Amino acid sequence: MRRSFSLILDVCCVLAFVALGRRTHHDGDSAAGIWQTSWPFLIGLTAGLLATRAWRQPFALVPAGIGAWIGAAGIGMAVRVIAGQGTAPAFVLVAFGFLGLFLLGWRIVARIVARQVSASG
Repeated sequence: MRRSFSLILDVCCVLAFVALGRRTHHDGDSAAGIWQTSWPFLIGLTAGLLATRAWRQPFALVPAGIGAWIGAAGIGMAVRVIAGQGTAPAFVLVAFGFLGLFLLGWRIVARIVARQVSASG
């Protein structure tokens, strides 16, 4: 259950990044447009999660969170280059920042909540 939940949260973070970016740049929010922009990042996310064996500790910052972040942003950008999609320097910085904040952020929040629950229980 935890593995599925963490994967769903990671995918939602990537999709939120794509949807917000497309909306900000007035690219529309059609399913096809979101898919066109998101698939490289989802491939990168998958590669990062597999490389770090994130299923072992899906809520851990290290290695799961770092793998998700570097995979989605770093490998995702590499896949975008191979696919002929844009990788302007500002976009790369925004992608690393947003994805880092969200993919690591939900894990930090989960860790804090788990500590508070265990301390009160």
